[in-house]
Amino acid sequence: MKLARFDLHRYNLPFSRPLTLKGVTFHHREGLLARLSGDDGSEGWGETAPLPGFSGESLDEAAEQLLRLAGSMIGREVTDDWVDPYGEFAREIEDTAPSVRFGFELAVWNLYGALSGRTLPELVTPSPRSLVPVSGLLSGSPVEVLEGARRMRDAGYRTVKLKIGARTVAEDAALVRALGDELGNPISLRLDANRTWSYEEAAEFVSAMPRFEYVEEPLADPARLPDLVRRFGVPVALDESLVGMDPEELETFAVAFVLKPTLLGGISRTLRVAERALHLGITPVVSSAYESGVGTAVLAALAAGIGNRPLPAGLDTYRVMAEDVLETPLNLPAPSVDVRKATDASRTIDVRKLERL
Repeated sequence: MKLARFDLHRYNLPFSRPLTLKGVTFHHREGLLARLSGDDGSEGWGETAPLPGFSGESLDEAAEQLLRLAGSMIGREVTDDWVDPYGEFAREIEDTAPSVRFGFELAVWNLYGALSGRTLPELVTPSPRSLVPVSGLLSGSPVEVLEGARRMRDAGYRTVKLKIGARTVAEDAALVRALGDELGNPISLRLDANRTWSYEEAAEFVSAMPRFEYVEEPLADPARLPDLVRRFGVPVALDESLVGMDPEELETFAVAFVLKPTLLGGISRTLRVAERALHLGITPVVSSAYESGVGTAVLAALAAGIGNRPLPAGLDTYRVMAEDVLETPLNLPAPSVDVRKATDASRTIDVRKLERL
């Protein structure tokens, strides 16, 4: 089969509540959906949605790159190499922006899946897990956080993540202690500081805290993370620090890697980093960057195929989407997601919600 056509669409979806990222408040999510079509009638959709404040590329820049990349691919034969994380095709698109690589690869993998009769989870691994546990996401005022924690506990979540760093260190510490009391021992607590603290602030926080699974990117200066870990024994997860790092050169002090394909740079790169993490004894945690259902479904597929045991994935960002581009929205929020149902739903694109470019 050869690539015969490329279509690019733009979406604008409202959030159910305002979302603040790095001090900027957003009321909707913008992104691109790309459709690749083969000369046999097969097609595959992919999502490119740079995250403001985190992605280096703008939405317009991503659209230009996608059009240029697709133009260079039309007429080429789709081969097994195109879905090989270590193949020539994966290396060929390395120079494009991370969100562009993710969106184009997703369209290619979905197209190849339609051609081969395999679902995307089956392209990740021959025997994907049927269910993926989901880590609940908590934010807001202390009252909202504790109320949300109670609802998640009662709904059956076994892992939750709290955004910290917007309050004083003392206030965050008090809230984490209260949250630990509310959730109890069976529920794992993850923390995400988004590089908010100085070394001294982070030291103040971790030296007084009870046990938690890990804290993501606690330092504004990530170069000092190794010293923080050595001195205080704090379990740290890397997120932003992974961007641009060569998977083969990763040797780290972290206990977890938070893998966001939109920011990390595509399906192939995510799988390579995950493989390296497992080799080093580090937990790979697949996580969202506020994608629509198209992107979120592939994150569930990746989480279903990485490693030999189910790990809670960061898919709870989907709860802030008031609408989706799918005719059949994903069954989220929930403490787990059915991978097959999510994959099937991700193919039900409602083109009426898209603007063709």
